[in-house]
Amino acid sequence: MFFLNRRKQGFTLIELLIVVAIIGIIAALLVPNLIDALQKSKQKRTMMDARNVGNSMMAWLTDQASAAAAGASSTIDLGDWTGVSTIPALRSALVPQYIQEIPVRDGWKRTFYYRMDLSGVGKEKRFMIASGGRDLNLPAGTYTVGSFDPTDYDQDILWADGFFLRWPQK
Repeated sequence: MFFLNRRKQGFTLIELLIVVAIIGIIAALLVPNLIDALQKSKQKRTMMDARNVGNSMMAWLTDQASAAAAGASSTIDLGDWTGVSTIPALRSALVPQYIQEIPVRDGWKRTFYYRMDLSGVGKEKRFMIASGGRDLNLPAGTYTVGSFDPTDYDQDILWADGFFLRWPQK
C-alpha cells in the first residue's frame, strides 16, 4: 500500500539531460542548413536585383536607338569600365520609366558596383552591375567569364550587356 500512494513529482535529472541532448543534436543538424539557406537567399536576391536593373538598362538603350556592346570576350577587366557610376545619374536615366527604384545594396547589404559607359557617338555603349559577394572586397581586376560553385558566397557576381559574366551555377 505504501508504494501505491507514492506519486511521482517532476522529471529526473537523467530525463532532463536526455531531452537537452536530443535538442542539441537537432540544433547541430539544422543550424548549418539554416545558415546556408540564408546565404543562398542573399545570393539569389543579388542576382535578381542585378538582372532587373540590367534589363532596365537594356530597355533604356533600346529606346535610345542604339545597341549595346557585344559580350563575346572570355575575360573582363573592370579597369576598362569607365563612365557614369553614381546612383543619382542612373536614377535620372532609368527611374521611373524603366524601373521603380535602383537597388543600392546587394543581398549582403554591400553597395552594388554600377557602370554605364556611354562615351561618345558611334562608340560602344556598355552597362555593368557587380556585387562583391559575402566578403568585404569590392569587385576589381580581371574576371574570366563563367559560372562558379553556388556555395562559394564570396565570389563576385557580375552582369553586363544583357547577360551574367560571373554567376553561381553547378
